[in-house]
Amino acid sequence: MSSDPFFSDGGLRRGRLGTAHLVFFTVAASAPLTVLGGGVTTMYAVSGNIGAALGFVLLAGVLAIFATGYAAMSRYVANAGAFYAYIANGLGRAGGVAGSGVALAAYNAIQIGLYGLFGAIMKDFMTAKAGLTLDWWVWALLAWVFIGLLGVLRIDLNASVLAVLLVLECVAVLIFDLVAFAHPADGNVTTAGIDFGHLFGAGFGAVLAFTIASFTGFESGAIYSEEVKDPRRTVARATYIAVAFTGLFYAFSAWALTVLTGPENAPQASAEAGPGVIFGALDEYSGAVIADIANVLFITSVLAALLSFHNGVARYLFALGRENVLPRFLAATSSRSGAPIAGSLMQSVLAVVVFLGFATTGRDPVIDLFTWLSGSAAVGVVLLMTLTSAAVVGFFRGRSGPETLWQRAVAPVLGTVLLAAVLLVLLFNFDALLAPDTASYLKWLLPAIPVVAGLLGLVWGAVLRSSRPDTYRRIGQLDEEGLHEPGLHSAPEPDRWAASHR
Repeated sequence: MSSDPFFSDGGLRRGRLGTAHLVFFTVAASAPLTVLGGGVTTMYAVSGNIGAALGFVLLAGVLAIFATGYAAMSRYVANAGAFYAYIANGLGRAGGVAGSGVALAAYNAIQIGLYGLFGAIMKDFMTAKAGLTLDWWVWALLAWVFIGLLGVLRIDLNASVLAVLLVLECVAVLIFDLVAFAHPADGNVTTAGIDFGHLFGAGFGAVLAFTIASFTGFESGAIYSEEVKDPRRTVARATYIAVAFTGLFYAFSAWALTVLTGPENAPQASAEAGPGVIFGALDEYSGAVIADIANVLFITSVLAALLSFHNGVARYLFALGRENVLPRFLAATSSRSGAPIAGSLMQSVLAVVVFLGFATTGRDPVIDLFTWLSGSAAVGVVLLMTLTSAAVVGFFRGRSGPETLWQRAVAPVLGTVLLAAVLLVLLFNFDALLAPDTASYLKWLLPAIPVVAGLLGLVWGAVLRSSRPDTYRRIGQLDEEGLHEPGLHSAPEPDRWAASHR
């Protein structure tokens, strides 16, 4: 493979990403303008909870606790398989393969679902502004080509594209916030939208379900740990920044919406106008040009999220191919850009097959494709974080190092408990993420997708243990290059899962 002028087995390019790059990838994945225009308005409409803005602060607190142990373990683990490697080294190698199944199901689901959202909003925008009427899947295909091309280019180029798109969409959100506070309902800025007494009222479960979905992607920094300049610190810094920024930014913007409409009117206004609450206010108070630019940035925010998740899936496939958990050809990288070209192409093929399948069967690109798959992805990501938090406890048990008791045990245990609670709330309120006329069986089938993927991964891990022991021993291998320093031991822990099943 290495003799091919376009393909290489030399691995990913090291040292191309810094903290700022990882922040762009993680925050862009959650798509701030998409969260405000789609997630926040839908959250108010469905939950009817006028204190919903604080749900972002509450969940950010839970994720910050999770990030404590996650950041501590990132000092030892640099693997493009990210949570797959974390779980393998904390809960056992078969558990790591199970985690990879959950990750691939979740990140592929959200990435493919975003094609439906992109196609729908692009179709509406071009019809309204240019009179150009094309099916949503045509626009989705154009985005697919763009994402596919960037996916095989240099990762720092990808980060630069995301940086521009992210900064512009954050500016658009800030303009809305300023408009809202400059034109409050009844002339008074009210704090009812950030009253904890309102948050814990009716609809609290639905609020948590939507806030969880809004944070999806913040945890993806570890995927790029082999390509950063400082593996021991960059992932931790980027994760803390992403949690703090998104939690506070989303909460402030959700509060701004209640100030604009009046807290008691926010659910009804959101139900009637949806994203129109945001863009209508920009049109009325900032002018049509600003509103049109914000609409364009709404579209590019989805494009940025598509690119971020595409890169994440490609690197998971690369890591699993490199360790022979999946076919070896998936480990191929571009000899020119160092990008995981086989993983990128595989993700592109899977995406186009699925979203064209939805198109040919006449499914709605938003209500069906985007809503179904993003809800399933939210369950998978929370399950993945729960397993990872538990893995941190296993990883540090009996391991020496400079970490405090809070970092190695207390925070990870607390994070595991809190994330498990969040997962249960999400499962019991999953129907809040679906349209009212959605078939009832999908309430259970969709969240089951990442769970089943994890179980299949666990079975495959057990098969590898018995049939390919050499491959099994290398699962989740730690990358010592650039990580080792005195007192830090980077050899994998004994396989606890295997030991418990002998």
